[in-house]
Amino acid sequence: MKRMTKILMSVLLLFLLSACGTAAKTETMETDPQISEALTHTGSMELAYAKNFSVDYYEDGYALIGISNGDRYLVVPEGKTCPDDLDEGIVVIQKPIQNGYLAASAVMDIFVALDRLDVLRFSALNADSWYISEAKKAMEDGEIVYAGKYSAPDYEQIVSGNCSLAIENTMIYHTPEVKEQLEKFGIPVLVDYSSYESEPLGRTEWVKLYGLLTDREEEADALFEEQVNAFSDISAQEHTDKTVAFFYITSNGEVNVRKSSDYLPKMIDLAGGNYIFDDLGDKDDTASSTMSMQMEEFYASAKNADYIIYNSTIEGELNSVEDLLSKSSLLANFKAVQEGNVYCTTKNLYQSSMELGTIISDIHNMINGKEEELTYIYKLD
Repeated sequence: MKRMTKILMSVLLLFLLSACGTAAKTETMETDPQISEALTHTGSMELAYAKNFSVDYYEDGYALIGISNGDRYLVVPEGKTCPDDLDEGIVVIQKPIQNGYLAASAVMDIFVALDRLDVLRFSALNADSWYISEAKKAMEDGEIVYAGKYSAPDYEQIVSGNCSLAIENTMIYHTPEVKEQLEKFGIPVLVDYSSYESEPLGRTEWVKLYGLLTDREEEADALFEEQVNAFSDISAQEHTDKTVAFFYITSNGEVNVRKSSDYLPKMIDLAGGNYIFDDLGDKDDTASSTMSMQMEEFYASAKNADYIIYNSTIEGELNSVEDLLSKSSLLANFKAVQEGNVYCTTKNLYQSSMELGTIISDIHNMINGKEEELTYIYKLD
């Protein structure tokens, strides 16, 4: 009866947190720590900002990871075995992790920061697609090899290479058969939900999860504290009334923007600026952090923004204001264009998940005219 109750609770939790392969954003992450009579619960990981994962600790080094879509993973220490009475539906991740397959590109920077590239063997991006120098070099040196994109991995290569963990982002739910196939081969699949964190520091705090998986928990705590301190230094600066638009133009001419609840508008706020769309998407209950609009609608709402930042990570970097105007003649009428306050992100913005403090500093310096102190954005002339 007790076991049936737990199963029903798990099904209810999964129903509440997931729909059509996407996870709802949650205020708290709670999991039932009583998963086996053989495991003694000792406590939980303290999380300050992250809302989309949790960790429960047990005696002898076992740990339970919970993800906001309802997935649960038991991390089994090296030399230990999985309990026979483990609750159904919990995926086992056996340490040490070896020959990992990484499809969640935002996670690579975390492995670099933790100095644990050695646990990775396979990548869903080729060398030319990585803008993180350490990852690019590892692939050029053959330490990490390309094993097919997330939607079409090279199963034979991954399986024969003794992959012990695949790390995917939520794009995997567009091709759920890939996740199912990897699992049939006995490879646990961890879906990273860090992109669903609305707080910038919530995204950064996922370093603690990967610190747990790679035996770098102390280093992860230190890395997180560094970013907390960096955020504090910037947020202590005086707030301005300057408005900022952040967007890119799709191949069909629509404008893709971030919803107001997304972490990027919050980074703009922390940097001392104001996101031009103060309530965009507030009534939209989907999990997506972006939305598209027609250029005319974008123009009507954002034409008076003091600064515009073009997101180059999708369509590629721009070299000049003319490159931007070639996407739409309406942009010439924007206040920021006429006053010369047009900026573009570098291609490595989203891969630099452990540098959010630096990115906020960039926006702060942009607003305060310190163009010589920019790293992840640059001015267009």
